[in-house]
Amino acid sequence: MKYPTVSGGVLHEITPLMEKDLLYIADRHKKEFTYPIHKHDVFELNFVEHAAGVRRIVGDNSEVIGDYDLVLITSVDLEHVWMQNTCTSENIHEITVQFCFDLTEGSLFSKNPFSRIYHMLNLARRGLCFPMETIIKVYTSLSTLSSEKDGFTAFIQFMNILDTLSKSEGSRTLATTSYAKVNLGEDSKRILKVKDFIDNHYMDEIKLKTLSDIACMSEAAFSRFFKLHTGRTVSDYIIDIRLGYASRMLVDTNKNVADISFLCGYNNLSNFNRVFKRKKGCSPTEFREYYRKIKVII
Repeated sequence: MKYPTVSGGVLHEITPLMEKDLLYIADRHKKEFTYPIHKHDVFELNFVEHAAGVRRIVGDNSEVIGDYDLVLITSVDLEHVWMQNTCTSENIHEITVQFCFDLTEGSLFSKNPFSRIYHMLNLARRGLCFPMETIIKVYTSLSTLSSEKDGFTAFIQFMNILDTLSKSEGSRTLATTSYAKVNLGEDSKRILKVKDFIDNHYMDEIKLKTLSDIACMSEAAFSRFFKLHTGRTVSDYIIDIRLGYASRMLVDTNKNVADISFLCGYNNLSNFNRVFKRKKGCSPTEFREYYRKIKVII
């Protein structure tokens, strides 16, 4: 049984997992999503099928899902919710697996055989969404997990699911890094220095030469190096950082959009609005109204 509390407009879910438990598996069929936006102190793998039109919100990411959706969340601070939205399905199937693994250095999951899973669980602090090709691979194992009576066998089955997910080539993170309060710790020292500089100066004009000087590289070499290590161009990374902070201010403060734009390094409000809509799919004002509306559900 869950005993939720409310903190800052977000439901803090108290999960059924006890200290000696490894997994909590909930397999249910329903006609609608009614649970409000929430967060919890455990990891969660959530699978939904026959729910086209449902809106999934993870941090500052908002998307309307198709018939199948599979998301892994491993942050205790990352709020999330699946909302009914335009879904008209009469038979929504949802499987939720909650678990708590020790990811500290020296723990079992930091050992070599678990390296892929360890990396995936760290990425999932921002929420990790898996493509249909991967969902197909784990569908049978996931859909029969709750019927497995032996706890050890169920755990091994779940570990095989995580192993398959860790090999997915099409998975993608959802919340922006700054919104999810995540620092990806596997980058080189040069990249970390650059990221720290951007995080401390996102509100200022940031020139490529400044960043390349920090990395002690030429601008061209640094651009290639940064893209190789982060999967994003320098400009895209800076935009994501700025919009992450902007999203948080839109939700948590009453500052007007123009002030937020300026505080996040945009001197031109029109440019800020254009970039925000391109990245988020809505204007800053719409984002604020929609997200706050979600929180009022509680």
